[in-house]
Amino acid sequence: MSDILVSGSSVAGTALAYWLREQGHTPVVLERAPALRRGGQAVDVRGAALTVLRRMGLEDAARALRNESKGMNMLDADGNEFMRSEEFALSSGALDSEDIEILREDLVDLVHAKLDGVEHLYGDSITAIEEDAEGVTVAFEQAAPRRFDLVVGADGLHSNTRRLAFGPEADYLHHLGTYLSVFSQDNYLGMDRWQTWINDGANGGAVMTVRDNKELRIFLGFASDRIDYDYKDVEAQKRLVAEHLSGFGWKVPEFLERMKTAEDFYFDSMAQIKMDAWSKGRTALLGDAAHCAAPLSGQGTSLAIVGAYVLALELGRTGDHALAFGRYERRMRPFVEANQELALLSPETTSPEERTTRTDAVKGAIDLDAVID
Repeated sequence: MSDILVSGSSVAGTALAYWLREQGHTPVVLERAPALRRGGQAVDVRGAALTVLRRMGLEDAARALRNESKGMNMLDADGNEFMRSEEFALSSGALDSEDIEILREDLVDLVHAKLDGVEHLYGDSITAIEEDAEGVTVAFEQAAPRRFDLVVGADGLHSNTRRLAFGPEADYLHHLGTYLSVFSQDNYLGMDRWQTWINDGANGGAVMTVRDNKELRIFLGFASDRIDYDYKDVEAQKRLVAEHLSGFGWKVPEFLERMKTAEDFYFDSMAQIKMDAWSKGRTALLGDAAHCAAPLSGQGTSLAIVGAYVLALELGRTGDHALAFGRYERRMRPFVEANQELALLSPETTSPEERTTRTDAVKGAIDLDAVID
């Protein structure tokens, strides 16, 4: 069996570590942050991913933490309501669905709790990957170099592993014309299991209740061509958001003011990763690092969970990593491409009901137990 370095400890990385150990491998999880990352938005576990979660024995625990909603409404830029529904919500789809909407950090915590005994390297990052016929030598920023049989990059949209093994991010990242920020607040609005969206057709945001109404997640976004900005300069990112939403009414001015002191502020472009291959030699990519579908798809987390299961299963079926990587990609690629298409649906021509229907049609479109020769 193999010693496998997994770079990234979010949903994809933790799920892969779980399934690799189930297949008899020895995963080591690497994380740039000093601990598990907190914050982030509510994510959805749907279709095939729900089946994988069930096989991990985590479905009941996830349902206990699910984000419940009574519905949503939509406002124009001045705060006038033009749509309301108590049957579906943009963030989660049909309210009577068996799908689970859960905070990203809660889902990661559930999976991470299953990883007792798995080695974790926090506060470090890969600086070089050197492969030979017998394995891979990995150099780190902090730790001494180590040998592994395989390396898997599960380190997100701006994957460091992808850059080192496959080349510059610009070769694979496709900006979708939108930037999005998210941060949390106490439920100072007194909202009750509800979400409100506000937009002018291009720019806008949303606010939704989480954690049994105790907290809010606030989303603010704007349309723009690709912007050259410093990923580490959070204050500059906040100024970008404020500049683009300065003319909005309703609660948006309050949101912008509260954003200034938010400690868990996140900002990035809505983008997709498209690659001709997700593996190269003894290095493979998983989740957003390989095929980010963008939050607009609502399927990124499900793709990560399913991909982790399929990759680990194929590595467990054969001692030939090249064969396993090839099977993993052939099984996942049609599923990924169908889900990436969801992010490209125009909000001007696609109703929320139609988006839900399209999502339902593809969320389970993969045979989890297939064998590809």
